[in-house]
Amino acid sequence: MTTQLLLVQTLNGLQFGVLLFLVAAGLTLVFGVMDFINLAHGVQYMLGAYLGATLAAATGSFWAGLALALPAALGCGLLLEWLVFRHLYARDHLSQVLATFGVILFLNEAVRVLWGSAPLQTPTPEALAGGITLMPGLQYPVYRLAILGAGLGTAALLWLLVERTRAGALVRAGASNAPMVAALGVDIHRLFMLVFGFGAMLAGFAGVMAAPILSVEPGMGDTVLILAFVVIVIGGIGSVRGAFLAALLVGVIETLGRSLLPDLLRLVLAPSPARQAGAALGSMLVYMAMALILAVRPRGLFPARAG
Repeated sequence: MTTQLLLVQTLNGLQFGVLLFLVAAGLTLVFGVMDFINLAHGVQYMLGAYLGATLAAATGSFWAGLALALPAALGCGLLLEWLVFRHLYARDHLSQVLATFGVILFLNEAVRVLWGSAPLQTPTPEALAGGITLMPGLQYPVYRLAILGAGLGTAALLWLLVERTRAGALVRAGASNAPMVAALGVDIHRLFMLVFGFGAMLAGFAGVMAAPILSVEPGMGDTVLILAFVVIVIGGIGSVRGAFLAALLVGVIETLGRSLLPDLLRLVLAPSPARQAGAALGSMLVYMAMALILAVRPRGLFPARAG
């Protein structure tokens, strides 16, 4: 692999990592604060992508579609919380898993009914079209750099919100000891609702930003959901800082693993077996890294209760 290709794949990994963070940040807050396993969080990412693509096509502007899709994703999250999820908070984790898996099936089919099974394409906004020269002979898409910048900016704002505001203090306290927060007079149900809605909006934002570089199709949130769970386990449940660092780590490992391993295996295998084995091992690297990290730090890199 050349230096240029290594740089491109590293940037692709970081860009994928910030998208994972936008999904995982809401998931880790919901899991950490509410002790609620929401397998349907990935469909919020999918709904964000569909809403962004549809509204961008209707308005003729990606930016207008983004601005409208965010409150729409928030509204969808709050509606699901009101209709389904609030009735599951007191149930055991198995009930939550089964119920939210049912929500996945329902919403995937609802998307097929409303938009069809054919993938939707969202054009890249004109202001971010083209590429930027990183080194002689190497151009990198401006839009992918914009995704990286938007993710980093969102991470900084989320850190300020969680670490420097009263609402953030309540969220951190809820992640550490929700019953105690409720005993102190905080409306824990309203806190849960706001955390859930905010997490849904973050996932929707990730879906809108990913739409121009990925196919918008039913079930697109399933793979992202699995990796988002890996992120929150590695980073520490309830920790936004842990989710951010773990998401970047997972994104880089996932991308570089799929790119580097086939080339390395070609040194000992024929091209076709090397490509197949490299793709399989590349997918395994993330889980191997998770196992190694948990062997050293069983609660993740930055567990919420550790401060």
